[in-house]
Amino acid sequence: MGDVISSHLDEAKQEMITARTREVMGRFGRLYEQQYAVALFNKVRFDIEGGGGPQAQLLQRKIPLENRSIFSGSLFQYLENKKWRNRFLFIPDSYNINYYDSKASHDRRLHPKGSISCAGYKVLTSMEQYLDLFSNILPGMKAKEGSSPFLKCATQFPLILWHPYAHHYYFCVVTEKEQQKWHAVLQDCVRHANDGLSEEDKVQTPAFTDAVRLYRQAQGHFGTWEMMCGQPAQILSNLVMEGLLPELRELISPRLKGKLHEKQRNWMLISDAVYSLVQGQCQAQYEAVLQKCEAACSSLEASIRTDVDQIITSKEYVTNKIREVVLPKAEKLLKVSIQPYIGSILDALMEPTSRGFSEVRDVFFGELVDMSKNTLNEGTKETVAQHMDKISMLAFHPVKMQSCYEKVEPLSLEGLQQRFDVSSPSVFVQRAQILMREQMDHAVYTFEQILHQCLESQGTEDLCKTIQRCQDRVIKKYDYDSSTVRKRFFREALLQIFLPYMLKQLSPSCASELPRFQELIFEDFSRFIVVGNIFEDVVLHSIMKDIMLAVKEAAVQRRHNLYRDSIVLSSSDPNLHLLGDNPSIDWAGAGEDTEGEGGEAQKRRRTKQVVSMIQVEGSPGLPNESYKEVPGVNDIAEEEQKDGDGEENSDGKASVDKNGSASPKALVNQSGLSNSRVLKEEEANKEQGQTKVPMKAGSDAQSASAEEEKAKGGDSQSMMEEPPPSSQEVSEKVFPPPSPPEEISSGAPETAPESLPKEMSGFPLPPQDSGFQSPTSDGAVAEDEEDEEEDVNRSTASPQPGEVHPEG
Repeated sequence: MGDVISSHLDEAKQEMITARTREVMGRFGRLYEQQYAVALFNKVRFDIEGGGGPQAQLLQRKIPLENRSIFSGSLFQYLENKKWRNRFLFIPDSYNINYYDSKASHDRRLHPKGSISCAGYKVLTSMEQYLDLFSNILPGMKAKEGSSPFLKCATQFPLILWHPYAHHYYFCVVTEKEQQKWHAVLQDCVRHANDGLSEEDKVQTPAFTDAVRLYRQAQGHFGTWEMMCGQPAQILSNLVMEGLLPELRELISPRLKGKLHEKQRNWMLISDAVYSLVQGQCQAQYEAVLQKCEAACSSLEASIRTDVDQIITSKEYVTNKIREVVLPKAEKLLKVSIQPYIGSILDALMEPTSRGFSEVRDVFFGELVDMSKNTLNEGTKETVAQHMDKISMLAFHPVKMQSCYEKVEPLSLEGLQQRFDVSSPSVFVQRAQILMREQMDHAVYTFEQILHQCLESQGTEDLCKTIQRCQDRVIKKYDYDSSTVRKRFFREALLQIFLPYMLKQLSPSCASELPRFQELIFEDFSRFIVVGNIFEDVVLHSIMKDIMLAVKEAAVQRRHNLYRDSIVLSSSDPNLHLLGDNPSIDWAGAGEDTEGEGGEAQKRRRTKQVVSMIQVEGSPGLPNESYKEVPGVNDIAEEEQKDGDGEENSDGKASVDKNGSASPKALVNQSGLSNSRVLKEEEANKEQGQTKVPMKAGSDAQSASAEEEKAKGGDSQSMMEEPPPSSQEVSEKVFPPPSPPEEISSGAPETAPESLPKEMSGFPLPPQDSGFQSPTSDGAVAEDEEDEEEDVNRSTASPQPGEVHPEG
């Protein structure tokens, strides 16, 4: 294979690749230095002025996957020598996929044969999907019907990791059930890797995303970008390959020899080699740019803090001048090309997202119902600890969460993608799924802390009632937080769709007028005030009012199940937030001493997997040898062992060192637009002028109506304002008089009566800050006072604080 690469990537082409990479990184570096100073000013200003939005009701786990790995198991991998080999895959909390020759190699803590970072990959489950994507990479080289592909799958259940530039990975399993489980796990790895850069860094992240966005806009690409995923070096490599690969394809594809499948295979090897070369160069050059900016950071910050008032005043003056020129054009474009589509796009986003968040509520509620049922048989702390040890990682169990994720996948913007240059709805689907996972984990963690506190003070007396009370408190908080998160997600998604379109339409007519405004800025302030950023801020603010109003109107519709903005539950349960500083509860072995002699080994033994193994160690792989020429289905042995939850398992544990914790990252806009601050300040402004009226959460729908809603597809859901069923009513429905109680296996999720979960979980949830840190970080458009008053008037009939959290 090295011959193929060396023959097509000769020294001249390698020099061309290096030159193109240097050219892209040079432009990016200049933009990054510019945006770094702007982002630093925005951070300092935010630190001085403060800001924020509504207070979350649910607690947040500090290290979600502490002492946990995601998954491990054995399957078959296709090697470059056209053979399949039995591999052991281990997925730590970083979500990178490490593969070994065997489980014994992993247990001996040997280095893996390879590691896969899933950013930018797609998980495919059929050769047809794979060949369709391949034919798009090499146009004009489509396979004839019935022609054999270069890869013959060993079984009828393949799993393929596909990337537009990097190496492809081919796996297969023996049964459909295994394929479904592995598919869910691999999808979770991709979802996590695509989540974007961490928002915890308030300077590097917005500077990087804005620099990438501005670079792509200069190339004529204003819309969303699917490849804005992974670490900075990966994103920059994608940026280089976006322009470089078509040029290389024109040079190399006519020279590829052999049959079609050989050409496809050779092109894949060439593309991967180019991508690796580009990524190494991007990494080195990005680190150099970053080091240069960080070296100047102290002096820049000193300048900002010395003249912060003058910089703000100067920026506001220039903003007003630019607004006079840009705003009339923006409002005309908004009226003609944006406003007619806001409602339809919002509906397209809301329906699947709301179903997904509602399913999260159902899954969470169902797990607690199962736990309550089983405590009827043996209501001891040990029994509760066993159940909580499984429930604690519910949000990170890709198989159990799969039903939630699937609800969002039908999201489609068909008919609008072309108009607004939306590359794919997957950008929004994956973001909604990440937010669903975060809200599930917040709910589970809050329930853990409340239940643990109750057990410490009350013991196991009336355990079922204690679980019910804790459950009711958490469900109410979840309903409120999920609504807040969803509304923020809708605003940011609409902004991500419409803002690039407006910039693309307005830039040609405004570009000639903007340079003259640079003369209004003092030279000392020019590093922190960039006319191009102010132009984008003005356009953003011109559309924000319509977006906020559209989401606000949707919040009062029964079918969307959103809290109105005028209803704020801040500090409704102040004692709960005192638990937020508590360490995570080790339900499996609370109080164990892992220090001292043997402590590290004991800690490794306690490291558990979120998902149980599929195959036990010792199950036969390929007969007699590790390699075999494309074995048939019958040649691959399968040995399974069921655990308590009906899933294949060995011991559910893996002896590994902790590689570090990877908590779910805050949202970073997939297209590179950063607007989170605008939306947060918007919410803060609203909160200051509103009456804080708490709201009931729950539903008094009867079983018949719940079943009727289910028959209609769940689109129509009960209003949040309706009073929730009491814990006594719930317990009477879920738990009939214990005569005699049924024995239920500890992990098997048993469906509760149909009507109850519908009643308790009819509320979909909202996504969090979508990470648009706006180019204009000055503040947000204030909403009309009349709208505020109407919302407050509508909410005056809401219950008093005592009704919201009776157990608090």
